[in-house]
Amino acid sequence: MEQLTLAIAPRPEADFSDYLPGPNGEALAAIADWAAGRGDPFLYLFGASGSGKTHLLQAACCEAARRGRRALYLPLDHAGLTPAALEDLEQVDHLGLDAIQTRAGDPAWEQALFGAYNRLRDTGRRLLVAAHVPLAELPIALPDLRSRLGWGPAYRLRLLREGDCALLVRQAAERRGLRLTEAAVAFIMRRSPRDPRALLDLLDELDRLCLRHQRRPSIWLLRRLLDADQPSPSSPADAAHRASGND
Repeated sequence: MEQLTLAIAPRPEADFSDYLPGPNGEALAAIADWAAGRGDPFLYLFGASGSGKTHLLQAACCEAARRGRRALYLPLDHAGLTPAALEDLEQVDHLGLDAIQTRAGDPAWEQALFGAYNRLRDTGRRLLVAAHVPLAELPIALPDLRSRLGWGPAYRLRLLREGDCALLVRQAAERRGLRLTEAAVAFIMRRSPRDPRALLDLLDELDRLCLRHQRRPSIWLLRRLLDADQPSPSSPADAAHRASGND
């Protein structure tokens, strides 16, 4: 179990500050309370891919751990995971179960989840669950498990709008010490998916590339990251443009 926990540990940099709530302010407040040991102990999140479910689960578990609680993030779609992974989870204070839809309809998993819910409730633990779809659309065969999943409030995470994604890029870049021009932000928005995790990963890669090359962030570096065509080094104008680092 220790090796499994290390293999699926949340990103250590996962943080609420890297999540721009946009239309999801109410959900963010409830999750922050959950991480702090306040409010409802059982929460259910759902939303499309790219809405930030995984980031919020990891951020919540990291925040609970920073507060001295025993916290575990467990993605149920992790390769090689078996129902036995749900045994003794009442030993942790805060548990985040991601991608529960991947185990819905499997009798062994449903029984294991049902037992885990009961033990967590009996020991006063806290549980945060995420899925792609609302509870009513989960193909769960075990009625008692469906009732357990509905113990607490459910929150739908909505995708960020175009302007919110651009704001996320600006704010996250500033926290990383990356000075992006408006042209660079516009380039990212044209070439990247509107997925907060993908945008943050791109900024992390850009930060590493800037450090490696000892250069300021530029569209030329962004092109390299996004596998676009690089400017021709034989062109004096292009070479001067790249050297300036101001694109």
